[in-house]
Amino acid sequence: MTSVAHTFGVIRYSAANAWADFRATYTWWTWGFGWLGRMLAQVTFCAFIGVLLDDPARIRYLVIGNAIMVCVVETMSVVASSSWERAEGTLPLLSAAPARMGWVFFGRSLQWPISGSLTALVSLFVLSPFFGVHWTVAQVPALVGLVLLTTVSTYAVGLFLSPFVLTAAGARNIVSNSAYLLMMAICGVVVPVGYWPGWVRAVAQALPLTHTLAAVRAVDAGAPAATVLGQAGLAVLCGAGWLVAALVAFAVLEERARRNDSFDFTV
Repeated sequence: MTSVAHTFGVIRYSAANAWADFRATYTWWTWGFGWLGRMLAQVTFCAFIGVLLDDPARIRYLVIGNAIMVCVVETMSVVASSSWERAEGTLPLLSAAPARMGWVFFGRSLQWPISGSLTALVSLFVLSPFFGVHWTVAQVPALVGLVLLTTVSTYAVGLFLSPFVLTAAGARNIVSNSAYLLMMAICGVVVPVGYWPGWVRAVAQALPLTHTLAAVRAVDAGAPAATVLGQAGLAVLCGAGWLVAALVAFAVLEERARRNDSFDFTV
């Protein structure tokens, strides 16, 4: 229990830093009309592909896929924000601290899944009806839960990538952008997963977005609860696997840095 309490304490204090970063980065005005406006424009752009095709089913597919995708774009910001620690010169201090570096970084960028969840929910419930995608009151709790699951599980994917950019900070945007574009391409956002060859489908099955998006589409189709819960369960397993991999990657990085004295106070 002491170890668990210590871990939650580390996450809580790291999350306080994340909130301070978020407040320094955005005001409600710049977030609402800057970031949120940008993401809503992205969903709108993709929806108009379906409009140009004059295909209501395609419009619905693209709107739902991209409304969920916007939270993934934001959670992948953990890759870039993790590299800020090198720029701030705090890595030697973090490696010397008794807390596990993986849990520190888990809390350090929690602003992204929180913000991403809000962005996706606005996209689903405010923007989507303009394109004919309406939801019943009974569907709302399931959709909110699936959005939260999407942000947390894909955050774990981004967290796994973060240790690699700590040693190559210049690649942070390339890595984060490549990660979410890959998920956008193969996880069923713009085309069905079945469109791809078998080996690509196998990769997609290892990504939690594939399963959370399938669950959202199942809710939209009025599928049985067992179908939705089955896909959500697979997303939980995928997310947990990525989180474990992230913690291991941070532990390896931390051990090597201590052994080789590879962390310093320079960018």
